[in-house]
Amino acid sequence: QVQVVESGGGLVQAGGSLRLSCTASGLTFVDYAMGWFRQAPGKEREGVSCISWTGAITSYADSVKGRFTISRDNTKNTVYLQMNSLKPEDTAMYYCAAVADPWPFDFCSGSWPPDEYNIYGQGTQVTVSS
Repeated sequence: QVQVVESGGGLVQAGGSLRLSCTASGLTFVDYAMGWFRQAPGKEREGVSCISWTGAITSYADSVKGRFTISRDNTKNTVYLQMNSLKPEDTAMYYCAAVADPWPFDFCSGSWPPDEYNIYGQGTQVTVSS
């Protein structure tokens, strides 16, 4: 069964940090670019970050640049999202997603819209209190 499963969400005060993890199974992890996106109640989904299979290409939404860092460990089939200096406006359900990314491995160089991924997780809630 192909799936990605997120973990690491929770409640944190503004200025705090969280690290989200997403572990994939049932697929060849290195064939996929991985991304995070989020959705707050009443708002549209927003792409947060994207990483190519090698990790050489990473992209971020302007709203999180300088605060969030995406990384991956291909030996563990896991992608991470380190979130620092969290703000109340970061409160949302965070989803991990995977997309097949053949050569030239440039999915994350584009706009990486949330609806172009192939596999989606169930989400993990992040709540930032003021």
